Amino acid sequence: MAESIYIPQTQDRTEVYEALIPQVKALIENESDLVANLANITAVLKEAFGFFWVGFYLVKENQLVLGPFQGPLACTRIAFGKGVCGAVYTQKQTILVPDVEAFPGHIACSSASQSEIVVPVFDAQGEVVMVLDVDSDQLNDFSEADQKGLEKLMEVLSNAL
Repeated sequence: MAESIYIPQTQDRTEVYEALIPQVKALIENESDLVANLANITAVLKEAFGFFWVGFYLVKENQLVLGPFQGPLACTRIAFGKGVCGAVYTQKQTILVPDVEAFPGHIACSSASQSEIVVPVFDAQGEVVMVLDVDSDQLNDFSEADQKGLEKLMEVLSNAL
């Protein structure tokens, strides 16, 4: 079990993701408890990037239900197709939102959230079993580097399910 994560001291997010991905893989590959793994992933992302909110919504009871997260209180349940998380579930692809106010049907769990990226997590059959939701309190805070890095990280998680 890892007791610390090396986070490069750089503003280059691509470089940070490249350093984190193998470390997260090593962290979760020998741990079978899903909640523990999701909690550690959110902690790593929060610590590495200082995002406003990082968490998972898991598919349960025909909706998305809040799972492990780091940040202020969050919405507990999100219907499929509603908000960014629900849209990611139905579209089965990442959505990057530079300005949440411009996203039709955005669910404002926190008025401090300004931009958001949500990434699907797939099971072995290709079904979305959860989504990773990352919010920033700054407009246009996410880029293609975040999308690629988070998608690779969620692929590591998918492979560990």
